[in-house]
Amino acid sequence: MLDNIKKDAQTRMQKSVDSLKHDLTRLRTGRASTSLVEPLKVSYYGADTPISQVANIALADARSITITPFEKSLVGPIEKAILASDLGLTPNTMGNVIRINLPALTEERRRELSKHVAHEGENAKVAVRNVRRDALHQAKELLKDKKITEDEERRAEEDIQKYTDKYVKDIDGVVKAKEDELMSM
Repeated sequence: MLDNIKKDAQTRMQKSVDSLKHDLTRLRTGRASTSLVEPLKVSYYGADTPISQVANIALADARSITITPFEKSLVGPIEKAILASDLGLTPNTMGNVIRINLPALTEERRRELSKHVAHEGENAKVAVRNVRRDALHQAKELLKDKKITEDEERRAEEDIQKYTDKYVKDIDGVVKAKEDELMSM
């Protein structure tokens, strides 16, 4: 029973870290990344479809992304999707190819993004702590129902705290790496 609680807590804590990593990859730094435009949706035969399913997305160089639609009729809708997004990017169309140039970030914008990264990291830490709270509550319930001893409950508490410390440290590492990437540009 306690093993299941611990495994569940570990799995959920790891998901919090993975979610943070995923969210931070979509954050625009000065460097081009295909993950900036992949989640954008395009109206394709009446259905909202991710750009990655209707076009090839590639990096032309360190500061530009090229999008080549599979059908020429999709050039306009893809441009509209990029302009409507909150990325603040302007697409340039050359025939069948859409090119997006990423301007260098200003120092002020880097500081704003750095604060945003720290905020996202704090949210991930809160999620990990909530998982810890739930796991400890489940262990206390087992103790109350006399399904485990006090020693087992105390050991479970220590293990869960170790997991929490490990994943909070992982989150700090992810946040630090992203802040360093932002400030080094």
